[in-house]
Amino acid sequence: MEFDLTPKFAQKLFEGDGGSYYSWSSSEFPLLRETKVGAGKLVLQPRGFALPHYADSSKIGYVLQGSDGVVGMVLPNTAEEVVLKLKKGDVVPVVLGSVSWWFNDGDSELVIVFLGETSKSYIPGEFTYFILGGAQSIMGGFSPDFISRAYNVNKDDANKLAKSQTGFLIIKLQDGKRLAKPNKDNTNKLVYNINVAVPDIDVKHGGLVTSLTEAKFPFLGQVELIAKLVKLDAKAMSSPIYTTDSSVQLIYVVKGTCQVQIVGINGKQVLDTELKPGHLLVVPKFFVDAKVAGRDGLEYFSIITTSKPAFEDLAGKESAWGALSLGVVEASLNVSAEFGELFKSNIGKNKILIPPED
Repeated sequence: MEFDLTPKFAQKLFEGDGGSYYSWSSSEFPLLRETKVGAGKLVLQPRGFALPHYADSSKIGYVLQGSDGVVGMVLPNTAEEVVLKLKKGDVVPVVLGSVSWWFNDGDSELVIVFLGETSKSYIPGEFTYFILGGAQSIMGGFSPDFISRAYNVNKDDANKLAKSQTGFLIIKLQDGKRLAKPNKDNTNKLVYNINVAVPDIDVKHGGLVTSLTEAKFPFLGQVELIAKLVKLDAKAMSSPIYTTDSSVQLIYVVKGTCQVQIVGINGKQVLDTELKPGHLLVVPKFFVDAKVAGRDGLEYFSIITTSKPAFEDLAGKESAWGALSLGVVEASLNVSAEFGELFKSNIGKNKILIPPED
């Protein structure tokens, strides 16, 4: 079974005065289709407005840049719009089928990357969007007769509803045009800033790992995904690790670089390459990956396609090798008892994040 795990940059799908949208195509990145995960990136210029839409995938948005973002959502089976404030470091789940709009109310770019699972999507490995208003919208797809009856308006007003908005996906709002203001209580419930959260792992000169689960952030349970933010210090290593529950990890590199190696079926190394900012990387189920950060360190955001992740470290003191008895280690690696003891002793000194060598 062959896998092409080569990391990929996003392709620009749309650009207008209000902003742009980037995506990773499953035809260019077949592993997305095979593992049923997908990603996109939204860039909103000041006053940029992403028209109301819904999608066929559950996903998590992570704010890479900006301090005055606004998102409005109508969650499934509700008749209420919730309006939330967004800033750099915020994590916001986007529930399958929910209607959302996005707005940049600041003076600099607002950039959000979306990572999700696509098991229910029309195109596995990609998000398909259904736009409520504007060119190629649902409103414009119905005939004037249907619109007039559905919305209790005359034919002229039906044409106005269908055709007045000529923009597609992202537009720029005129100065003075006002949208609903964010609600602080709803923002506190439905948005979580992972940048300021207390890390789960903090290793001196090694780095930080912050995991976000339903236990910390209940709203995350509605997308059945978890999120991780990993920051490796310069030359530090993230030791070999895999998920034990058949989940897939999707990684977006925020900044810095690293050398990554992934080992898969039959002990075959399937990837040995450099990760750069903007790269998207898929780690298939049960595959083992390890990373060594470059001289400027590494920061990446990732999702795992489960709500209750289970990981196995292969190099730390709580790893499988650390747990196996000495005789099993000797026989498995064909080493002496003395070397086996040294191996297990050295493992006992390691953590998941390994500082650089002196």
